[in-house]
Amino acid sequence: MVTEASLSLFPLAGVPLIEAGADLAAVVFAALETSGRSLVDGDIVVLAQKIVSKAEGRLVELAGVTASAQAIDIARQVDKDPRLVELILSEAQEVMRVRKGVLIVRHRLGLVLANAGIDQSNIDHDGQSRALLLPVDPDASARALRASLAERCGVDVAVLIIDSLGRAWRTGTTGTAIGVAGMPALLDLRGREDLHGRRLETSELGLADEVAAAASLVMGQADEGRPIVIVRGVDHDRRDGSAADLIRPRHMDLFA
Repeated sequence: MVTEASLSLFPLAGVPLIEAGADLAAVVFAALETSGRSLVDGDIVVLAQKIVSKAEGRLVELAGVTASAQAIDIARQVDKDPRLVELILSEAQEVMRVRKGVLIVRHRLGLVLANAGIDQSNIDHDGQSRALLLPVDPDASARALRASLAERCGVDVAVLIIDSLGRAWRTGTTGTAIGVAGMPALLDLRGREDLHGRRLETSELGLADEVAAAASLVMGQADEGRPIVIVRGVDHDRRDGSAADLIRPRHMDLFA
């Protein structure tokens, strides 16, 4: 899936702190100029979820949140702020696991996440206690940004919105695609032949997640300040996949 076995990833410099209402296409364009870079057809523009959430006004002050009785009860069990737990519940379809220090839910987007993906790191609390929620519809956000970049830059690029998520049975987080546009998120390799001519029967490739993990290495996780990465060299078709394609259907989830 990589053109001539060569893959290039470069972060964009000069990305400012993002505030609600920011035009992310304009931010990408300005950062390209600052970095001395340009986009070409087939590039993948990868954005950290945090800057998308900030631009879309998903920053919430806990002082304005009233905890329900359910949130207060769960907060006692997990040792978290009841107001934060209330936000988690508001984003969740279902509570999956509750134990001290851990609250796992099925997010309204279908993702199974600790704390519904709500984060309090790398945001300006401005003397308050704040929390950042995931975008309402990351796939739609990716599609809109892709269209804006095509209009502004005249190129056909894919867009990924990624977050660092934990994985079942594995310690540590890895970059994961939560919004996809302009490329397939999931590649069905069934029917292709392996090196020995044997037909693949079950192989499916989470292409968007693999790109997300690579870009996450370049972004960093702390104070690096590199929330936009351009990925070049991935051989993908231009059909419009979605991160929703990567969610295993509930009836096929043996561990739910």
